[in-house]
Amino acid sequence: MSLHGKRKEIYKYEAPWTVYAMNWSVRPDKRFRLALGSFVEEYNNKVQLVGLEEESSEFICRNTFDHPYPTTKLMWIPDTKGVYPDLLATSGDYLRIWRVSDTETRLECLLNNNKNSDFCAPLTSFDWNEVDPNLLGTSSIDTTCTIWGLETGQVLGRVNLVSGHVKTQLIAHDKEVYDIAFSRAGGGRDMFASVGADGSVRMFDLRHLEHSTIIYEDPQHHPLLRLCWNKQDPNYLATMAMDVPYTGAIPTVVILDVRVPCTPVARLNNHRACVNGIAWAPHSSCHICTAADDHQALIWDIQQMPRAIEDPILAYTAEGEINNVQWASTQPDWIAICYNNCLEILRV
Repeated sequence: MSLHGKRKEIYKYEAPWTVYAMNWSVRPDKRFRLALGSFVEEYNNKVQLVGLEEESSEFICRNTFDHPYPTTKLMWIPDTKGVYPDLLATSGDYLRIWRVSDTETRLECLLNNNKNSDFCAPLTSFDWNEVDPNLLGTSSIDTTCTIWGLETGQVLGRVNLVSGHVKTQLIAHDKEVYDIAFSRAGGGRDMFASVGADGSVRMFDLRHLEHSTIIYEDPQHHPLLRLCWNKQDPNYLATMAMDVPYTGAIPTVVILDVRVPCTPVARLNNHRACVNGIAWAPHSSCHICTAADDHQALIWDIQQMPRAIEDPILAYTAEGEINNVQWASTQPDWIAICYNNCLEILRV
């Protein structure tokens, strides 16, 4: 990534704790705003909302709030026009929806699907539907995925009532489910896929939940940890298997085409340690960024699929193991990574 030009190409923020979850705000009036979640191995964790002061070129923390347990994922409401309330969702023990204002962040609702038990099955991930922001899907270690409906009530004085209900819960896998993502196919509202500890990628349609389609199974049945749909071409998705030490397996991101189930169309295997994050370009169907414990964030051009893709087109080396990567959907020339206690945004 070239470091020339008038504006800085890299901006850095140091949090007071290890950063794990991280994501870009989508609202047009909140450029360069991100949410960061702490990873502290105890009950008390934190979420920070940070913003880049474009005049001073410094990140400042605008708000910090408490969160029980580390957040497994954070997402801002996918509201590119700024018409919905300014909401942030977090997953951990439960799915929580927070309302953000300039002065405070307030818990709007806690979505709990196991009312008749003292125990909760932690949520590994979730996704917020871009076409219908009233739909969210969560994945859990209890083998299920839950689709939630969100209602945003009228503003009554200061209270904006946000509530949620279970639209459907389904047993998605034979073991823990580690990630869930809505597809843009078929209108972008009803199709989603999940990955899990059974090593499979499964695709579902909210209109026909009586069956699912297995699109891929890991040959060694290693757990699949992440799944990410191509933002421009809904036929493609990327996934990656858990790093299994001492097996000699090379950390690999697998690109799949739903029209050709069970056969990867590409394998990206330049990382030298376990891969932690995948992010497709928001504006291009043939670019994807992968990030790993080898300190590297790599951008790949996959245009020549199904011919082998040997090398990335860009590489950035961070000062630590990269836990997460997010490509800004409304600012496609910026990628965010986090490692140790640092957030960096990189111009690409």
